[in-house]
Amino acid sequence: MIQVSNLYKKFKIYNKASDRLKEIFFQALSKQTYHHTHEVLKDISLTVKEGETLGILGKNGAGKSTLLKILTGILMPSSGSFHIDGKITGLLELGTGFDCELSGLKNIVINGLLIGMSNEEIEQQRDAIIVFSELGDYINEPVRTYSSGMIVRLAFSIGIHANPECFVIDEALSVGDAHFQQKCIRRIKEFRQAGGAIIFVSHDLNAVKMICDRAIVIDQGMIVAEGTPELAVNHYNQIMAVLDEEENLSPKQNSLAQNFGNQKANIISAKLTGVESKSSIVSSGEKVILTIIISAFQDIDDLSVGIMIRDRFGQDIFGTNSHHLDSKQEIKKSQDYQSIFTFVMDIAPGKYTITIALHSQENHIDECYHWVDNMIKFEVAGIKGHQFAGICRLDSQYSLHRLDD
Repeated sequence: MIQVSNLYKKFKIYNKASDRLKEIFFQALSKQTYHHTHEVLKDISLTVKEGETLGILGKNGAGKSTLLKILTGILMPSSGSFHIDGKITGLLELGTGFDCELSGLKNIVINGLLIGMSNEEIEQQRDAIIVFSELGDYINEPVRTYSSGMIVRLAFSIGIHANPECFVIDEALSVGDAHFQQKCIRRIKEFRQAGGAIIFVSHDLNAVKMICDRAIVIDQGMIVAEGTPELAVNHYNQIMAVLDEEENLSPKQNSLAQNFGNQKANIISAKLTGVESKSSIVSSGEKVILTIIISAFQDIDDLSVGIMIRDRFGQDIFGTNSHHLDSKQEIKKSQDYQSIFTFVMDIAPGKYTITIALHSQENHIDECYHWVDNMIKFEVAGIKGHQFAGICRLDSQYSLHRLDD
């Protein structure tokens, strides 16, 4: 079991290295400080029981990694306390505890000793560690020649074979390939079923929902939400939506946006919102509402409002417009209008943008009133319903019938 009580951590930040020496030698005489303080964790209290997995969510810099480093003994808290029953190991930042000039085989010994294994335990588990890591002959090569995925394989394999009572994972699994990630997830579930306590930090919201029994959200060093994974994910989505809000307000505020058109009508603002998430971070399979505010500067009797969703590589994923949806629209000069698209976001998890255009008839070739590239940024995180591979989920049915002779 893991018990954390009122944990607090601050760091002294020096503008230059010499300020640290000045403070050491002169503070006793002048009481002058040469640093400013950065509070990373504030009054953190939590419990993880045997056989339980606790998920931790939070934006970058929230304090998640610092908390795990304290629990694994890498850092000391400024105040507060924590208690861990038995040995704790984990998968922290990529390459932590490895000597990149030595072979993977020698690093098994070094890393094993660092996380509390005895020489006898390392000798007993060495073959199992190598087999699980699937590194083959690369185990005899220097770690500096490894890819990030190979480092994760070795680090996870050593940690899980140390037979800990508690295991922590800090985002590192996202580096490995899909096959090894699935293998690790199976091993994590086996570890939990055997009574092990797990702390799981990840930006993969679907993994948090699938693996964790409970979850907390850390923001600015404090726990701001705690409960079921679903509740925590929703709160995290709200935090991330606030960060994206300014980017989704208007073309002028969005540095990614490229504007052109004859300005007979303008796109004033646009917003994508998940019906359940209430934010621009939605689940695959969730219904979304895309609201576009339009201002007319001339009378237009054939307005078409179009959208195009693109992935992070700029590839077109899906596009449509009001003309294709059989909606003929007229707008009058000096009037504002609200245009709404609703659809189910049945695309794979990832980050996307939406380009919005006002034009005549079927496309913008004849007359383009206003075009804004990448006006909206949004993220699909997690999957509602059945899993799928690829970029989109098609409505599918399956059956199996015996063929009579």
